[in-house]
Formats: sequence, structure tokens, C-alpha cells
Amino acid sequence: MEQISQWLWKQEYWLPPGITWEDMGKMEGCRRPLPRDLLMSLPVAVGFIILRCAFERGVALPLSRALGLKDQVCLKVTPVPHLEAFYTKHGRQPTQNDIRALVKQSDWTHRQVEVWFHHRRNQDRPSSSKKFCEACWRFTFYLVAFTAGLASLVNASWLWDQRDCWRGYPQQPVQDGHYWYYMLELGFYWSLLLCVSVDVKRKDFKEQIVHHFATIFLLGFSYCANFIRVGTLVMLVHDSSDFLLESAKMFNYAGWKKTCDALFVIFAAVFLLSRLVVFPSRIIYTTLVLSMDVFEPYVGYYFLNALLMVLQLLHIYWAYLILRMIYKFLFLGKLDKDERSDVESEPGEDKEVEKEKRQSSGRKRKVVMDSTMAIFNSSCVLNNLTNQKADANRRLPKAR
Repeated sequence: MEQISQWLWKQEYWLPPGITWEDMGKMEGCRRPLPRDLLMSLPVAVGFIILRCAFERGVALPLSRALGLKDQVCLKVTPVPHLEAFYTKHGRQPTQNDIRALVKQSDWTHRQVEVWFHHRRNQDRPSSSKKFCEACWRFTFYLVAFTAGLASLVNASWLWDQRDCWRGYPQQPVQDGHYWYYMLELGFYWSLLLCVSVDVKRKDFKEQIVHHFATIFLLGFSYCANFIRVGTLVMLVHDSSDFLLESAKMFNYAGWKKTCDALFVIFAAVFLLSRLVVFPSRIIYTTLVLSMDVFEPYVGYYFLNALLMVLQLLHIYWAYLILRMIYKFLFLGKLDKDERSDVESEPGEDKEVEKEKRQSSGRKRKVVMDSTMAIFNSSCVLNNLTNQKADANRRLPKAR
């Protein structure tokens, strides 16, 4: 165990060439970063989970009712033991072979089994109130975090001149405000990971998990390696647009479409500016280029920039979804969905909906065709009767 610890905390990994841990111990200032400080984020995460439960019940849920949000009533499916057993053990999306096997176990038709699974999935889907409460909690945290982070950095020199991120590095003391800024952000992202099994599963679920892990690793590593000045800038840039997205979701669930559209447009502008312009041009540029004026590349330098590049790839992915939403808004005139993360993930559900639409359209065409054929047949019968009567009238004089 001691050998692993010595290997993990090699100063060549964490500190620039020529700097040792003894040099870090001689650093002057009110606080210097220590790895054990990160343990504080775990009780902070537990506190966030408790606070979230109280907030959703005492604030978010009454707010949703005040905004007029009403949950849709889902049809309760008929209890069928063997279908329920398959649903819980084997999955929510049975294949065609599975459905044929289930049909043989009951007197239901193939279509009835498909409909049962469809309604059963709808029954398990999270309600609009749950999604509103989740968005309201995130909105509150991101707004408070952005406000507090901006207040703690407004007088910091590196906010306005990123070269100051490296003056005196790595022997830079940590201010109490920036320490707690780190612990609150780390605790919040730990709480998101701990609650991932009960939160709404969205379209970009995997990307969100990667984002949370990358953020936690980035914050933890940057704190231990004293990249705290850069870390505070990263957190501030991310929080600047996230609270706008969550507020747009809240009004979307409440049915305030115009307010939702306006907030989404503002969010899209802030997101594209902060994540595709400010983040690469200010933060990644200073870690890749400006830092080389102070030290030579080492392991920590490459690891920090690798994590920042992962975040930037996620930014590009989400920017693509947002631009697709803007395209729909401009050319179709409405925002049907939040392409970034508003719609919960349900594999195969879109295909099923399209299938039902095609079947419904086919039934309508069949009804129209049957009606047309009926009219055509009736008209043919009438014509035949008319022709037969006319022929009989023409034959009568000859008979006489």
C-alpha cells in the first residue's frame, strides 16, 4: 500500500520540473491545497441530497402547482403475471420473438401484448412534476453557484488576465472563498452521481455520466496540483449557462411555451458563446500555451489538458443538438423538444410511435377505400338495375 501511495504521489506527476513537495510545504499564505481536503466533498454531497429532498417537497412541488402544472393521467394496465414477470426480469422492450412466445402463454393477440407493454412503459415514466422538481433543484444550485463564484472571482486578477493563473505557480495560496467554491461544486457533482439511479434518464444519459466523472476528476486533480485558478474559471463558465437551461425546462413542463422558447434562445446564445468561444479561446489556450511561459510540459500538464479536451468534445456534441433545435425553431416555428437533455431515454419508443402512426394511417386509408368501393359497388348495382329496366321497356312493344 505504501509503494502504491509513493507511486501515485510522485512529484514528477503533480508538480512542474524543479518543484518538490517540500517547496509546496514552504508556501506562504492562509491555506495550501492538500489531497485530504477533498474528503470534505463527500459529507457536502450527502448534505446536498438531504437538502434536495426537502427542497423538492417544500419548494419545487408547490411552485409547480402555482405555475399550473398538472400531471397527465396514465392508463393502468391490466395485471398479467407472466407479462409483468417478463417486464421486470428481461426488459421493457420485448422483441417480436418474445411477443410471439408471450402470446402462446395467454389468449391475447399479438397486438394486445404490444399495447400492454406500451402502456406499462408509460406507467413507469416519470411524471412532469418529478421532472419539474429536478429541474428546479438544478436551477437553484447553478444560479447560486454562478452568483457566488462570480462574487468570489470579480476581484481576482486571473479573471481578467489569464496570465495571472501562472504567476508564481505552483506556490499559490488558496483563499477560503475559492476553497469552498471547490468543495460545493465537487459535492454537488458527487450528489448527482449518487442519485443517477433515481433521476430521470435522458437522451444524453451516457454523455452526462462522462461529463460528471470528467468534472470530478478535473476538479480533484486541479485542486491537488494547485490548478485552482484555472478550475475556478472552468466552473464559472459552466455555471453561466446551465441555470438558463434548467429554467427553460421548468417553464416547458409548466406549459409556458413562449417563456420557455425565449429562455431557450437566451440559453443557446450564452451556451454557444461560453462553451465554443470563451472556453477554448481563454481557458484551453491558457492551459496549453500560456502555461509554457512558466514551466515545461509534464504529466500533470498533459492530464489537465486531456480532461479539458473531453469537456470540449461534450460541448461540441451538445452544441450540435442545440443548433438542431434552433433550426427547427426557425424553419418549423416551434420547439418540440429539448434536444440536449429534456427527453427521457426510451430505446425503441420512437420506432414504436412511428409504427403506430403508420398503422393508424393505414387503417384510415382502408376505411376510405372501403367507403369508396361501397359507393362504387352500389352505383354499379343501380346502373345494372336501370339498364335492365330500360331493356325490358324496349322489349315490351315488340312483344305486343
